[in-house]
Amino acid sequence: MGDEANCTATFNGNTTKGKARLEAETLEFRAPDVRVSIPFKQITSVTARSGALAVASARGTISLTLGDSAEKWAFKIQHPRSRLEKIGVKPEWRASAVGVDDDGFLKELEAAVAELAIGRVLNESDAIFFGTTTTAQLSRFERLKRSLKPNGALWVIRPKGRPEISEQAVMAAGKAAGLVDVKVVSFSATHTAEKFVIPVKNRAKHLYLGARAGRIVDR
Repeated sequence: MGDEANCTATFNGNTTKGKARLEAETLEFRAPDVRVSIPFKQITSVTARSGALAVASARGTISLTLGDSAEKWAFKIQHPRSRLEKIGVKPEWRASAVGVDDDGFLKELEAAVAELAIGRVLNESDAIFFGTTTTAQLSRFERLKRSLKPNGALWVIRPKGRPEISEQAVMAAGKAAGLVDVKVVSFSATHTAEKFVIPVKNRAKHLYLGARAGRIVDR
C-alpha cells in the first residue's frame, strides 16, 4: 500500500481539503470537488519547502500541505523503487514463477536471483510468483504452499479491478490454505501483487511435513 495523508491541496487556483496518496507510480489526490492523478513520468518538477509538496505537470501544479512528510514524498517521487525492490528480492533466492505473463518481470527476476524456474515450481522455493486471473485458480494455494520454505513467500499477481478475481477472494483463499497476507504492492499499471506467508507458529510443522513428503514439484 502507498503512503497517504489527509491534507489541504491547492490546484489550478482552487484550495480544498481531501486525501493524498503516493502510489508506486502515481501521485493522487481525492476530495469531493477535485480528483487528481499524476503519473510520475508526467511530472516535470518536484519541490518540498516549509511542509508543502509542490508537484508540476502538464496539468498544472498541485501543492499539498504534508508537514514533515513533504520531503519524504518528494524523495520517493524522484527516486521510485523498482518492483524487485518493493518485493524484496534477494540474490540467493531459489524462486519459481507460474502463470506470470510478464516477460519483462521474468527477465528482471532471472537476472536477480540464484535460480528461477518458469512454468513449474521448485521444492524449497524462497518465493513463488503465481499469476492468476480467475477465482477458480486460487484452489492451487494449498499445493503451492507445500513447495515453500518455512519462511518463504507466495506472491499472488492478479489484474486490478477485475470482478472475476477480487481482493476478497484472494484473501479468503490464502486464509483457507493456512497463509497470512502481509503485504500488497502495485506490481504494474494493470496488476497488483499480494504477499502471503506461513504463520511463524506453523513453520516448524511445515518443515517437518515437507521433510516427510520429500520433493514436491507442481507443473
